[in-house]
Amino acid sequence: MLYRLAADGLVLFHLLFIVFVLFGGLLALKWRSVPYWHVPAAAWGMAVEFFHLPCPLTDWENNMRHGAEQTGYASGFIEHYIWPVIYPTGLTPSMQLGLGAVVLMINGVVYLWLFQRMKLRRMR
Repeated sequence: MLYRLAADGLVLFHLLFIVFVLFGGLLALKWRSVPYWHVPAAAWGMAVEFFHLPCPLTDWENNMRHGAEQTGYASGFIEHYIWPVIYPTGLTPSMQLGLGAVVLMINGVVYLWLFQRMKLRRMR
Protein backbone atom coordinates (compact mmCIF):
# COMPACT_ATOMS: atom_id res chain seq x y z
CA MET A 1 0.00 0.00 0.00
CA LEU A 2 2.77 2.44 0.95
CA TYR A 3 4.74 1.69 -2.21
CA ARG A 4 1.66 2.31 -4.33
CA LEU A 5 0.97 5.67 -2.66
CA ALA A 6 4.61 6.63 -3.12
CA ALA A 7 4.52 5.64 -6.80
CA ASP A 8 1.30 7.61 -7.35
CA GLY A 9 2.81 10.61 -5.57
CA LEU A 10 5.87 10.35 -7.77
CA VAL A 11 3.66 10.38 -10.87
CA LEU A 12 2.08 13.61 -9.63
CA PHE A 13 5.51 15.10 -8.89
CA HIS A 14 6.71 14.03 -12.35
CA LEU A 15 3.76 15.74 -14.02
CA LEU A 16 4.30 18.93 -11.99
CA PHE A 17 7.98 18.86 -12.92
CA ILE A 18 7.05 18.71 -16.61
CA VAL A 19 4.69 21.67 -16.19
CA PHE A 20 7.47 23.54 -14.34
CA VAL A 21 9.90 22.81 -17.19
CA LEU A 22 7.41 24.21 -19.71
CA PHE A 23 6.14 27.25 -17.86
CA GLY A 24 8.45 27.82 -14.88
CA GLY A 25 10.07 30.75 -16.64
CA LEU A 26 6.84 32.66 -16.14
CA LEU A 27 7.27 32.28 -12.38
CA ALA A 28 10.64 33.99 -12.74
CA LEU A 29 8.80 37.14 -13.72
CA LYS A 30 7.37 37.23 -10.20
CA TRP A 31 10.11 35.65 -8.05
CA ARG A 32 13.80 36.30 -8.63
CA SER A 33 15.02 33.02 -7.16
CA VAL A 34 13.03 30.83 -9.59
CA PRO A 35 15.67 30.85 -12.39
CA TYR A 36 18.14 29.09 -10.06
CA TRP A 37 15.72 26.15 -10.02
CA HIS A 38 14.09 26.51 -13.41
CA VAL A 39 17.10 26.85 -15.72
CA PRO A 40 18.60 23.47 -14.69
CA ALA A 41 15.15 21.85 -14.77
CA ALA A 42 14.45 23.22 -18.25
CA ALA A 43 17.91 22.17 -19.45
CA TRP A 44 17.25 18.63 -18.20
CA GLY A 45 13.80 18.56 -19.81
CA MET A 46 15.19 19.69 -23.15
CA ALA A 47 18.07 17.18 -22.93
CA VAL A 48 15.59 14.36 -22.32
CA GLU A 49 13.61 15.38 -25.42
CA PHE A 50 16.54 16.18 -27.71
CA PHE A 51 18.74 13.19 -26.80
CA HIS A 52 16.00 10.69 -25.85
CA LEU A 53 17.53 10.20 -22.39
CA PRO A 54 15.82 8.00 -19.80
CA CYS A 55 14.35 9.85 -16.85
CA PRO A 56 15.41 8.51 -13.43
CA LEU A 57 11.95 9.24 -12.04
CA THR A 58 10.51 6.61 -14.38
CA ASP A 59 12.87 3.93 -13.03
CA TRP A 60 12.13 5.02 -9.47
CA GLU A 61 8.39 4.77 -10.06
CA ASN A 62 8.77 1.34 -11.67
CA ASN A 63 10.74 0.12 -8.64
CA MET A 64 7.98 1.35 -6.34
CA ARG A 65 5.32 -0.30 -8.49
CA HIS A 66 7.22 -3.61 -8.27
CA GLY A 67 7.48 -3.13 -4.49
CA ALA A 68 3.70 -2.75 -4.41
CA GLU A 69 3.44 -5.95 -6.48
CA GLN A 70 2.13 -4.01 -9.46
CA THR A 71 3.61 -4.13 -12.91
CA GLY A 72 5.76 -1.23 -13.95
CA TYR A 73 5.95 -0.08 -17.54
CA ALA A 74 8.69 -0.52 -20.08
CA SER A 75 8.38 2.91 -21.68
CA GLY A 76 9.05 6.26 -20.06
CA PHE A 77 6.69 8.49 -18.11
CA ILE A 78 5.79 10.57 -21.16
CA GLU A 79 5.00 7.55 -23.28
CA HIS A 80 2.96 5.87 -20.54
CA TYR A 81 0.94 8.75 -19.05
CA ILE A 82 1.16 11.84 -21.25
CA TRP A 83 1.20 10.61 -24.86
CA PRO A 84 -2.15 8.83 -24.65
CA VAL A 85 -3.71 12.02 -23.35
CA ILE A 86 -2.20 14.90 -25.32
CA TYR A 87 0.22 13.63 -27.95
CA PRO A 88 -0.93 12.43 -31.36
CA THR A 89 -0.85 8.73 -32.11
CA GLY A 90 1.86 8.97 -34.78
CA LEU A 91 4.42 10.96 -32.78
CA THR A 92 7.77 10.83 -34.57
CA PRO A 93 11.29 11.70 -33.37
CA SER A 94 11.16 14.91 -35.43
CA MET A 95 7.91 15.88 -33.71
CA GLN A 96 9.59 15.20 -30.37
CA LEU A 97 12.44 17.52 -31.36
CA GLY A 98 9.79 20.09 -32.21
CA LEU A 99 8.32 19.76 -28.72
CA GLY A 100 11.78 20.31 -27.23
CA ALA A 101 12.12 23.38 -29.43
CA VAL A 102 8.79 24.69 -28.11
CA VAL A 103 10.15 24.41 -24.55
CA LEU A 104 13.28 26.25 -25.65
CA MET A 105 11.32 29.00 -27.41
CA ILE A 106 8.82 29.60 -24.59
CA ASN A 107 11.54 29.84 -21.97
CA GLY A 108 13.95 31.70 -24.24
CA VAL A 109 11.39 34.47 -24.83
CA VAL A 110 10.55 34.70 -21.12
CA TYR A 111 14.18 34.84 -19.99
CA LEU A 112 15.16 37.30 -22.72
CA TRP A 113 12.38 39.60 -21.58
CA LEU A 114 13.37 39.08 -17.92
CA PHE A 115 17.04 39.87 -18.58
CA GLN A 116 16.13 42.99 -20.54
CA ARG A 117 13.90 44.12 -17.69
CA MET A 118 16.72 43.54 -15.19
CA LYS A 119 19.13 45.45 -17.42
CA LEU A 120 16.77 48.44 -17.55
CA ARG A 121 16.48 48.43 -13.74
CA ARG A 122 20.26 48.51 -13.37
CA MET A 123 20.54 51.45 -15.75
CA ARG A 124 18.21 53.58 -13.62
